[in-house]
Amino acid sequence: MARLILFNKPHGVLSQFTDRGTGGSPRATLSDYIDLPGVYPAGRLDRDSEGLLLLTDDGKLQERIANPRLKTEKTYLVQVEGAPDASALAALRRGVVLKDGPTRPARARLIDPPDLWPRDPPVRFRKSVPDRWLEITITEGRNRQVRRMTAHVGHPTLRLVRWRVGGWTLDGLAPGGWREAAQT
Repeated sequence: MARLILFNKPHGVLSQFTDRGTGGSPRATLSDYIDLPGVYPAGRLDRDSEGLLLLTDDGKLQERIANPRLKTEKTYLVQVEGAPDASALAALRRGVVLKDGPTRPARARLIDPPDLWPRDPPVRFRKSVPDRWLEITITEGRNRQVRRMTAHVGHPTLRLVRWRVGGWTLDGLAPGGWREAAQT
C-alpha cells in the first residue's frame, strides 16, 4: 500500500530533502520536519509559500497528483496588495497570458481574511496600501504561477498558502506538522 503524507510546509522551507544551494547558511528542508524513508514530494511549493505539500512513495500516485495534464485542482489562499476589482477577478477567471504562455482559467473570488497561523517572518504591513484575500483554484502548477497571475492583474502576492490539492486539505495541520492520509 502506497504511503501518502500531508505536510503543512512553513514559510522558508525548501520542498526538497537536501539544500543544494551554493554557499551561505543552510536553508530549512523537508528533512528538518519529516523523517520517513522513501517518500518524495508530489509537486513543489516555493520556499516563500506555505501550506499543503503532498509526499508519497508511489511514483504513479506522484504522477497523478503533479502532472498538469491531469488537471488536479489546487486551491490557494492569497493575500494580495491592493483591492482587486471585478475586472481583475474576471481576468483571473478567464486566464491571463504570462511570459510562458496563457494560463488555464482559474476560479477566483474575494474572501474574508482566513483564520491562519501567524507567518514567520510576518508580512510587512503598510498603512497606506490596503490588502485583500483571494481564494484561487488552478489546475496547472507552473513555477510561481499564482504569484505571477496576481501580479499580472496588478495585485502582487504578499502571502500564499496552498490549502487544498485534489481532495486533500490542510485542515487541522499546524505549520511543520504532517499526517498520513488515505488516497482518494
